[in-house]
Amino acid sequence: MQYSGVADFLSKNSQALAKGPVALIFAEDETELDSTVRHHVDTGFKEVLLFAPESFALSKDVVPLAHRIQFDLAAGEDFADAVNQIIAAAPGIWLYYCFNAEYLFYPFCETRTISELMTFHGEERRDAMLSYVIDIYAGDLNAHPSAVSLEDAHLDKSGYYALARNDPENHNHPKERQLNFFGGLRWRYEEHIPSPRRKIDRISLFRSKPELTLRPDHTFNDEEYNTYACPWHHNLTASVVSFRTAKALKRNPGSTFDIKSFKWHNSTPFEWHSRQLLDLGLMEPGQWF
Repeated sequence: MQYSGVADFLSKNSQALAKGPVALIFAEDETELDSTVRHHVDTGFKEVLLFAPESFALSKDVVPLAHRIQFDLAAGEDFADAVNQIIAAAPGIWLYYCFNAEYLFYPFCETRTISELMTFHGEERRDAMLSYVIDIYAGDLNAHPSAVSLEDAHLDKSGYYALARNDPENHNHPKERQLNFFGGLRWRYEEHIPSPRRKIDRISLFRSKPELTLRPDHTFNDEEYNTYACPWHHNLTASVVSFRTAKALKRNPGSTFDIKSFKWHNSTPFEWHSRQLLDLGLMEPGQWF
């Protein structure tokens, strides 16, 4: 079903938010829109909400898989504002958000559902899960000038690092259990990426609650939500593999002519399997065995 906006969806179909986990997908363009929706439906989300302009096309088999909400990022509508409206309308459920051409992976996702993941994480008294946005890109830009290809996807197998996240309200001391993570294309082509957008950490999975607010930098107003683990042991983390940076770098006139290929000596084909991401240390199973 289609809705004219977030308010229209909440007034007509708020029961879709009765039980999570719910996926929120924001469409910046039509790139891999069908595959993004299919992937998250297959992952086991109870409901999928697609925020996209009316002009964006979906395959006939994909149309019934998602609640389509009229939303235009190019016209200045704010994804964080939309997420916050959903949070306010549906406290107490697990939510996930991403953009088109992004795909959620978590430990053992081939055999375990997203509901099982969220149940375990909640039993560990965690209300949010850190994810790393891992850049993927087409290996052959001559064959795939948009830098997007599911069949020829590559990722960086090294070059990731973390720095302390300082607290300006506490004499710039490092925040407890919070780090800024970097790597991938945003690191290798940092001269083309504004500084605030270079980090790759995102709290993609979280449990909504009253007065919780997502900020534009992908952090929350509740600092505990921004931590990578609880105080007593390591927790699960996830990966969001993403063509978003690659396609932006090739679309931007200021960078496209400087990039003949994204491949380098640390590139490796992406296998579309959680085991590869675990082996590369791009997510952690925590105590979930």
